Amino acid sequence: MRIKYFTDTDTALVEFSDHPVAQTKEINENIYVDLDADDNLVNMTIEHAGKQANIAEVAYQQIERQIT
Repeated sequence: MRIKYFTDTDTALVEFSDHPVAQTKEINENIYVDLDADDNLVNMTIEHAGKQANIAEVAYQQIERQIT
């Protein structure tokens, strides 16, 4: 997964795969998802990312399954 942030447009592009995009769906006026031919998520675009997604802070945390 890659995150690209375009400061000139305050847009974040989250890339999940390199599959060809078959369709784009609008989630709301600021968030769009690109899907491949099998409806798998390829990209997510967030317009006005500074307000919509707190793009100034990005963190990754892997949580392992706990066995009880």
